[in-house]
Amino acid sequence: MHYSLRKKILVTGGAGFIGSHLCRDLLKEGHEVLCVDNFFTGSRDNLRDLVQHPLFEIVRHDITQPLHVETDEIYNLACPASPVHYQFDPVQTTKVCVNGAINMLGLAKRTGARILQASTSEVYGDPEVRPQREDYWGRVNPVGPRACYDEAKRCAETLFFDYRRQHGLPIKVARIFNTYGPRMQPNDGRVISNFVVQALQGQPLTIYGSGEQTRSFCYVDDMVKGLKRLMQTGEDFTGPINLGNPQEISMLELARQIIRKAGSSARIVHREAPEDDPKQRQPDICMATEKLGWSATVSLEEGLEKTISWFREWRGVGYV
Repeated sequence: MHYSLRKKILVTGGAGFIGSHLCRDLLKEGHEVLCVDNFFTGSRDNLRDLVQHPLFEIVRHDITQPLHVETDEIYNLACPASPVHYQFDPVQTTKVCVNGAINMLGLAKRTGARILQASTSEVYGDPEVRPQREDYWGRVNPVGPRACYDEAKRCAETLFFDYRRQHGLPIKVARIFNTYGPRMQPNDGRVISNFVVQALQGQPLTIYGSGEQTRSFCYVDDMVKGLKRLMQTGEDFTGPINLGNPQEISMLELARQIIRKAGSSARIVHREAPEDDPKQRQPDICMATEKLGWSATVSLEEGLEKTISWFREWRGVGYV
């Protein structure tokens, strides 16, 4: 890349699952990348091969505190993204989403940087419409155990659009649906990593509720491409925009597929469903197709094979 085209790009939550993939892609494009993470759920292991890269820097920092750096673009991905982690300290989760957004928006305002917010499909709550379009306002319990994440992400979106209206800030808001792939943490509480680890260890796959609830899963490479394309759109387009794979699957069928692809003899067990667990989740990606020319290209079948293969080779757990 020509030096004049190189950007200084800040990725908060850059040591996390999606963030670490994004950092790699941005470095491959020749940009300078500053990864900021407090390592609550992110891991240095995700970035082990990048630490000697001349254009890469890691800073341990919690974005609930102000950050003083120079940057051209900000990808704000910092926040625990699975219930097991965001419910561990719900007050801190809300602070990361709200105070963190304020701090990153303030940084963008000072530096003139374009800023992208990694929002979530959880802003739709337990939806009454299917698939979910961006103009659906959602059905969220504001006082339930998931509200620290759901409502905090909704508030972050509010802050982004108010900074846009009040200060003319160039913002982008992506509503990320379930994402999976290599470098997921085995204990992160996400359903695919849970199922894969359980299957490879020969442990029962745990399904909460009947297993008829559905989700849509996007492979991480597709998600990173979508985030970058959103960042590259003109300043008149802000989102919010859904990024996800509309291929829907029940939890029961997902468990069966993973058992089969892992060559496991694990059985399936049912546990009581958690409070406010959405019954279905499926993105309408018409806007992403129209505005970004983007859609998920990796099928669930292909993505699961790649993910299972990565976990099978991972040496941190004694897989069978």
